[in-house]
Amino acid sequence: MAAALVRGRRGPYNTGFRFLEVPMSERRATVERNTLETQIRVSVNLDGTGVSKLDTGLPFLEHMLDQVARHGLIDLEIEAKGDLHIDAHHTVEDIGITLGQALARAWGDKKGVRRYGHAYVPLDEALSRVVIDLSGRPGLEMHVDFTRGMIGGFDVDLFYEFFQGLVNHAMITVHIDNLRGKNAHHQAETVFKAFGRTLRMAVEPDPRMDGVTPSTKGTLTENP
Repeated sequence: MAAALVRGRRGPYNTGFRFLEVPMSERRATVERNTLETQIRVSVNLDGTGVSKLDTGLPFLEHMLDQVARHGLIDLEIEAKGDLHIDAHHTVEDIGITLGQALARAWGDKKGVRRYGHAYVPLDEALSRVVIDLSGRPGLEMHVDFTRGMIGGFDVDLFYEFFQGLVNHAMITVHIDNLRGKNAHHQAETVFKAFGRTLRMAVEPDPRMDGVTPSTKGTLTENP
């Protein structure tokens, strides 16, 4: 197990990370993250069939993550135990962090992928757009004006924390815009469906770029 000393707003503590190795030819990864607040295990397979197995204690978040798996054709397993007796903030943020780490390990040096992805997804009156760049630089622009603060007992503020954690640790740029919507459930669902579709496009192998890094800098892993 590798260990890291993390310093943040809650002070220094030892955080355990465990990365389970898989053959480089397989675009999948498993990451475990253990802190005093949460214990998270995430497995991803970028070349999956859209199957998910989720146990987080947060039913609405699981509904959203299932959309990512299904529409991204990514096999996704997440087990999470957190201090939900306080609130869901730590658990949601750490799921985003661990999922970001797993994605980064699964796609590796990103040679031969399309790199960019975009999608518009409607659901009745709601419409959202998500654009992604597997840039090697973390950046999040999220503009979603939810029409209410809670959906099925889930605090909508935590969607931003989820995506911020994911973006920072996957080292990607993501723009998320809800273009219209009156129903908060529909707003959230279109965002996560669009993210899944966008991710699928970005990580798809490009036969014309086989073995080639899709960057004039020659790297997408060293903060180009």
